[in-house]
Amino acid sequence: MQHENSKGLFSIPVIVAALGYFVDIYDLLLFSIVRKPSLASLGVPTDQLFTEGEFLLQVQMMGLLIGGLIWGIMGDKRGRLSVLFGSILLYSLANIANGFVTSVPQYAVLRFIAGIGLAGELGAGITLVAEVLPPRLRGYGTTLVASVGLMGAILANFVAKQYDWQIAYWIGGGLGLMLLMARVSIFESGIFLHIKEKSVQRGNFFQLFNKRTRFNKFMGSIFIGLPIWFTIGILITFSPEFAQALHVEGVVVAGDAVMFAYIGLAIGDLSSGLISQFLESRKKVVRLFIFLTLASILLYLFTPGRSAEAFYGTCFLLGVGVGYWALFVTIAAEQFGTNLRSTVATSVPNFIRGTVVLLVPAFRFLRQELGGDDQAVIYGALIVGLFTIAIALIALRYIHETFGHDMNFLEE
Repeated sequence: MQHENSKGLFSIPVIVAALGYFVDIYDLLLFSIVRKPSLASLGVPTDQLFTEGEFLLQVQMMGLLIGGLIWGIMGDKRGRLSVLFGSILLYSLANIANGFVTSVPQYAVLRFIAGIGLAGELGAGITLVAEVLPPRLRGYGTTLVASVGLMGAILANFVAKQYDWQIAYWIGGGLGLMLLMARVSIFESGIFLHIKEKSVQRGNFFQLFNKRTRFNKFMGSIFIGLPIWFTIGILITFSPEFAQALHVEGVVVAGDAVMFAYIGLAIGDLSSGLISQFLESRKKVVRLFIFLTLASILLYLFTPGRSAEAFYGTCFLLGVGVGYWALFVTIAAEQFGTNLRSTVATSVPNFIRGTVVLLVPAFRFLRQELGGDDQAVIYGALIVGLFTIAIALIALRYIHETFGHDMNFLEE
């Protein structure tokens, strides 16, 4: 029995979904890693690197937001595999083109297109894995996908240190095209093929709004992940600026901060997934990790005078705290029927990524209102961070416990 379980867990759909998310994370985080050197090489003045970086991050996240809807609906209408093929092709080509940009406007257009492509990978992969694995293995499978995938951040940091930023983009695009060929061997979800023959609405996004209980589940599924992308999109992406405000001794490099945070995130995802299986609960574990995130945010913002190494240590702890990313997406997939599952599982993580479009301006506004100095940076981030924690805890009340639920049902 144990051998059969292992065989099912390490099946081709799970392995290829994990590798797809690995490439997705590489490409998604590469901008955060090469933000400063790439903008500097394009002639952006030093005093504008922060604001131009915020702008490009918002553009990329807007692409993710739009792409989440496009790919999610397509996954329910055309099938999970159509998304896995289409999304990786789009973001691979966009990242190859990204290595040829010569201006910030070109950079922005290609980050937007790449964002649309990157939006499809995780949701389609998690949906497929959740549907092809039996309930007893589902949590392990989605945890494996996320844990392997998050290691893409380490490769992105390594490549960015060894090569120019343009080459780093080309490598990411090349990896995606290689993986595209490997996906020929994947088979479609049997659960999806079963409902494809039925006369039932599939991928109707507006169905999420025509029942209060369904709407509450959808919004709850989104907002429980709000602290994750506050942490990654603000605290980690702009770690050099926070290190300066906190008077960290030594030089803090964004790529290293991303790497340590994502090592922590992978460990957190693995731990949260295993704990969830042991406790037979998703919600209890998410609540625990939200509080771990709160503790890590406070440690990050209020431990001044650290060395760069100690600062990276707090980045690692932040990653562990938000290490319920796999559970977050799994919960979204498990909440809804097969005819809406891809729409939700793909749109939810990208809506959360897209909240950076709102969180960054809120953080900028608070910095300015609080005086624009180092303390304004720290307390502006604290206010935004506490807001995301509070929203996540409230949202957790509106989702159902889904551990072990049968996935073969429809939304009427």
